[in-house]
Amino acid sequence: MDVKDSSKNERGADGHTPLMKQFFAAKAEFPDVLLFFRMGDFYELFYDDARKAAALLDITLTKRGSSAGEPIPMCGVPAHAYEGYLARLVALGESVAICEQIGDPATSKGIVERKVVRVVTPGTLTDEALLDDRRDNILLAISRGKHGFGLAWADVSAGRMLANEVADEDALEAEVARLSPAETLIADDDAYPAFIEQLKGVRKRAPWLFDSDAGQRKLEQFFKVQDLSAFGIQNQALAIAAAGALLGYVEETQKQQLPHLTHIATEPTSESITLNAATRRHLELDTRVDGDIRHTLLGVLDSTRSPMGGRLLRRWLQRPLRDQSILNLRLQAVEALLQSNAVEDLRDVLRGLGDMERILSRVALRSARPRDLSTLRDGLTLAPQLQQTLSRIESPMLASLAAELGGHADTQALLQRAVVEHPPMLARDGGVIAEGFDAELDELRRLSTHADQFLVDLELREREASGIANLKVGYNRVHGYYIEISKGQIDRAPTHYTRRQTLANAERYITEELKSFEDKVLSARDRSLSRENALYAELVESLNVELEALKRCATALATLDVLTGFAERADALDWRKPTLSAENVLKIDAGRHPVVEAVRAAPFTPNDVNLDDAHRMLVITGPNMGGKSTYMRQTALIVLLAHIGSFVPAAAATLGPIDRILTRIGAGDDLAKGQSTFMVEMTETSYILHHATEHSLVLMDEIGRGTSTYDGLALAHACARHLAEHNRSHTLFATHYFELTALATPGSGIENVHLDAVEHGETLVFMHRVKPGPADRSYGLQVASLAGMPRTVIRDARAHLAELEAHAQAHGTAPQAPMTPERLDAPQQIGLFSPASAALDALQSIDPDELTPKQALEALYRLKSLT
Repeated sequence: MDVKDSSKNERGADGHTPLMKQFFAAKAEFPDVLLFFRMGDFYELFYDDARKAAALLDITLTKRGSSAGEPIPMCGVPAHAYEGYLARLVALGESVAICEQIGDPATSKGIVERKVVRVVTPGTLTDEALLDDRRDNILLAISRGKHGFGLAWADVSAGRMLANEVADEDALEAEVARLSPAETLIADDDAYPAFIEQLKGVRKRAPWLFDSDAGQRKLEQFFKVQDLSAFGIQNQALAIAAAGALLGYVEETQKQQLPHLTHIATEPTSESITLNAATRRHLELDTRVDGDIRHTLLGVLDSTRSPMGGRLLRRWLQRPLRDQSILNLRLQAVEALLQSNAVEDLRDVLRGLGDMERILSRVALRSARPRDLSTLRDGLTLAPQLQQTLSRIESPMLASLAAELGGHADTQALLQRAVVEHPPMLARDGGVIAEGFDAELDELRRLSTHADQFLVDLELREREASGIANLKVGYNRVHGYYIEISKGQIDRAPTHYTRRQTLANAERYITEELKSFEDKVLSARDRSLSRENALYAELVESLNVELEALKRCATALATLDVLTGFAERADALDWRKPTLSAENVLKIDAGRHPVVEAVRAAPFTPNDVNLDDAHRMLVITGPNMGGKSTYMRQTALIVLLAHIGSFVPAAAATLGPIDRILTRIGAGDDLAKGQSTFMVEMTETSYILHHATEHSLVLMDEIGRGTSTYDGLALAHACARHLAEHNRSHTLFATHYFELTALATPGSGIENVHLDAVEHGETLVFMHRVKPGPADRSYGLQVASLAGMPRTVIRDARAHLAELEAHAQAHGTAPQAPMTPERLDAPQQIGLFSPASAALDALQSIDPDELTPKQALEALYRLKSLT
């Protein structure tokens, strides 16, 4: 606690000390966040803030002193280590106002002045220690209107700001799932969808802050423009409203100008492949339920060398593009890199690259630390090497990146001259500016440096002159320089010594010579530190002059990092360049699942997919564990990889335009929404049927299994027909309802395929090979046996199955199997549809070319029995 805070005992009429009045004033300004109140070497929290923080941080809650007659609950964290505590609070979704001492305790009259200098919130972090270096930290604002929603989002730590408008709640949910915001701003009086209210870090703001007219004025003033036409959002009132609210919040929390936010860009949903929240979850792009990122697509794909490259890769993965011209530029760049044999050389250089993107944001905010500047210096040193290598590679995109790297020799040389090779963590203690950079600083440092030798010489002289062998010359911050003599020798102290301090076992003195030296040295040290801090501030200001060019350089470096990572993955994993076509085709030769192949020791069995206008749906049958879900997911992941500009795990791939990837895979309830497993299944299926188009890729796995057999079969049948006839999407439809294989009739656009398995005694061997035609059965009992089910249970199940089949045959209600020569002697199911429909379906499933005369006669009698 600083010495000037002793005035806290001077209570006012309300019983509060001046210190607590200062606290209450700061708290009134930010009532909804925790207040870190600086008191000397600690940040203290009081009252409810203290109770809450003590519980969240597991630190001691104490009571010290009183205010207005009541004890003051309080807890504190050391100022030198506060970032760790701050990080924990922010990770829990809390916001913290930092109230600093802005007055000098040595010169202040009365209590030291304090002021809230910034508010740290989950969405506005810029401190390196508080951020995940490989994930964007997004602050999102959402405005609501009659015809949709406006979104504006920013990564303050990287200086990026974007906006968009969506037409409905489904599109809004898809965008929110893509952005995964750390903090979300909404108006306090609007009824937002339930999934928005459930987001972590939701902040409700005054409704007038989301006014579009006020937002436009705010944006024009902030970006210093006459209108917003240059940004492409001039006609998007909802996006403008959201952007105005977002900017106001950032200015309010950061308490300073934001020069690194230089423009606002748009990301229309029409430019990217839409992935709703369920699809992102099912495909496990960058997250898994168990939290193991290594076993996600990002975990396999990410070999970037820098944090900013890792963040850019994640953005590309979350927003696959539809523009084939951009994608072909990326694919050609990756191909050129592989052909040049320069990938490892480039990656070796990029290995030394720091997080220049976030460093430049801290430079713009004037919060850059010395090691930020040394990292920036070292990064700029790499640019000429990269440009030289890229100049030898034939690629339009790589040539553009080489140009964007720019020439920053002067900036690099300035940082090389100004900053020591290994600077300290903080600038305030000095030691940052290199020797030889400033003559005045060098002279002041020499005075300070030579002080130690002067004191050694003085101590020897005074010992000889006084005859006191244990005489010492020392220094402390409170009393300055002194000559110390033990109690037993003080009678021998020379008469020109002046007593400075009395200790229990010694006396401390000062002489005119030592006092003169003290004045000179302490003045030099203070002036040296002051001069160094001024030089450091000037250095940061000079970097801001080049900020835009430096930001373009950082973006180019991040892009190059991603592309060289794509090339490394393609070479290491045997991935091939896909072909993007204008025709509505999805053809994959020998495709593989990138994650399954990476984590399993056994060789992966590749499979083909061939869909076009005439063949739009594959009905996939086969045993559980046979690989149906893997086959479907790998198709989606190959399509997605191609649409971020990556090579793909396949021998070859030709892909037409894709607007959406929609999936219904897996089972699970949603307790928060009160939805059963089957309700979740039907909700996701409904979304697909309403949104899928002829350019969509749809994955449907076991539709209808969450309800009774007949209900489930009826729903699965209707959904498959709707997708084939109305949506006309590229669809992979996995099922255990063999009745659905009857949908594959000539001209229907539907084909049957199955995953192969072979029985060997009581053992089932999965071949994982996709073959034409339907499966003959599901092998459910065999799979149960493989899962370790007790043998008695398996025996009972076999016996009961035999009883069910016998009963079904006796009553003509056996579940319908594919109409193959091997199964023509099995009674067919009736009662699900009308008799005429059952007979028609059975007739459509007959392949006359596959029947023997005897089988044909039996089939005819069976058809007769169904009418």
